[in-house]
Amino acid sequence: MKKNIVLFVLFILPIVAYLFFASGVNSFTKLPTITSKVTDFGNWKSLRGDEVRLDGKITVLGFSGTNLLANRGNLFNLNQKIYQRYHTFKDLQFVMLCPLGTEKDAQAVLEALKAFTDVKQWNFVFAAPEEIANFYKKMQLKSQLDSNYGTPNVFIFDKERNLRGRKDKEEYKEGYNTFHPAELSNEMLDDFKILLYEYKAALKKNNNATKQL
Repeated sequence: MKKNIVLFVLFILPIVAYLFFASGVNSFTKLPTITSKVTDFGNWKSLRGDEVRLDGKITVLGFSGTNLLANRGNLFNLNQKIYQRYHTFKDLQFVMLCPLGTEKDAQAVLEALKAFTDVKQWNFVFAAPEEIANFYKKMQLKSQLDSNYGTPNVFIFDKERNLRGRKDKEEYKEGYNTFHPAELSNEMLDDFKILLYEYKAALKKNNNATKQL
C-alpha cells in the first residue's frame, strides 16, 4: 500500500498537475475589457482604397505617427512575434492608423514586409491627425499619443469593438509595447491566445447547439 502511494506521488500526481495547468488555464480565463464599445473608425481609406472597420473583426490596432519609417522596426517586431503566427485566422486584422501624408512611407514598409510575409491582413489606414487624436481619446486610456500622433503600443479589440487587456493593478495592461520583443512574445501572445480561445470555444458551443437542434 505504501509503495503504491509513493509511486502515485512520484509519477501520477505530477502528470495530473501538468495536464490541469496545460489544458485548463485558458479554459477558465477571459481577457478583461478595458473600454467597452469604442466608436468605430470614420470613413477613412486604407492603402488599398478600402474602408476598414473594427466591427466583426478581432483587431490588433497601432498608431504609427508621422515617424513611420523611423519606427518601422516596431512593426517588424509585431510581424515576427504575432502576425506571422496568426494572420491566417480569417476574422483577424492588423491595422495601423496613420496620419494623412504618410502614404508613401506606409507603402515602403508594406513592400519590405512582403519580402517574407503574406501581407493580406495588414491594413494601413489614413486619417487627419485631429481625427486620430479624437479616436484615441475615445479609447479612454491612461497612456497618451506622442507629439507625432503615434505610440509604440498596439491594442487588442474583440469583434464587438471592446478594447481588451489586463485590469489587475499589479499587471495592468491596456496596450503592448512593440519596441520590446519580449513583451510581445510573453504578455501579448498570452493575452491574444486567450481571446482567440474565447471565440473558438463560443464557435464550438454554437456548432454543438446547432447539431442538437
